[in-house]
Amino acid sequence: MYINKRNGLSIILVEVETDEGHLGHGITMSTDENVLAEVIKGLAGPMILGEDAMATERVWEKLYWQLTPRGQTGYGGYAIAAIDVALWDIKGKFLCQPVSRLLGGTRKSVPLYATFGFFDGDQIGEAAKLWREKWFEWLKMTVGMNALKRRDDEMRPLMQAIREDRIPVRNVREGAGDDAEIFVDANCSLDQYHAITLANWIEEFDISFFEEPITHNNVRQMAEMRTRTKVAVAAGQTETLAYRFRDFITENAVDVLQPNVVIGGGFTQILKVAGMAAAFNVPIDNGGAFPFHNMHLHAGVMNGGMVEYHRVSVECCKALFKGLPEPKEGWPDLPEAPGLGFGPDMDVVRELAKAPKSMGQGKGCPP
Repeated sequence: MYINKRNGLSIILVEVETDEGHLGHGITMSTDENVLAEVIKGLAGPMILGEDAMATERVWEKLYWQLTPRGQTGYGGYAIAAIDVALWDIKGKFLCQPVSRLLGGTRKSVPLYATFGFFDGDQIGEAAKLWREKWFEWLKMTVGMNALKRRDDEMRPLMQAIREDRIPVRNVREGAGDDAEIFVDANCSLDQYHAITLANWIEEFDISFFEEPITHNNVRQMAEMRTRTKVAVAAGQTETLAYRFRDFITENAVDVLQPNVVIGGGFTQILKVAGMAAAFNVPIDNGGAFPFHNMHLHAGVMNGGMVEYHRVSVECCKALFKGLPEPKEGWPDLPEAPGLGFGPDMDVVRELAKAPKSMGQGKGCPP
């Protein structure tokens, strides 16, 4: 297990090795990677020694009852996600199949939406133009900018924060053109009143969804927000247990679910979330970055949706992994290689995270 910090983003890389020498790699992310690293290395890792790497459901349940026995969200779910992704990587390599095919093999490519909006109001319109020139038709930008967190330190009222957001949203619409889809993401940084007010203000710019508009992903308040604005509500990228997605659906709190396999318990759990969403006719998209892992889910299940091409996370992954697919006109072709179809560059990992030299590439497919 190793830590990488690049472009302000921290990734925890997990390696699982079977007694036959097969290696799988998973990742997760956290705002406190050192604590999560210790959870994985000191508690979760030793727990699964001797388990069958192919028995992903059994391993998942064992980790659940140790790390989140009373349905707690947080570090436990993140740790399970990283290990579970690594086990599916092993499963794919052992069976000589890409993970997307093991998950259903519905399609060979997925649509990407580009998250790029980390610029000032004047620059962001130009950035939107550049992404359109790269053939990205779906664009996401941030709003709110930690408004609740910053209001006391910077003496910045929430109303001022959302007034400031109207200009960059307008600039993105003008830069992207009328035929682009635009999404906004508040990262849970607004209260209900200001989230609804902002949604109504920017409705004129044809916003396709408003992601994580309200702090705590408050189920009741998001459900009410859906009745008071025409902008669709999306959430779920930071949720780590299935019951939270259940509540989003049954309480009519979202228009779009956004599970993330490297955060929300891995492929084993997010498959179940996708099943719930299909049963209730609620669409799913990837939220929370890391497209190269999440694309396997959305290419696998029949109700798969868009995958987030988060600029910072993409650059981080490009620095750490070899064999990543390149998007073609906003659509990447899924790897045909077994497992995830890509793996860490161990020389880079050792350089950045001081990983032990024993790390290797493992065996290929069995004969």
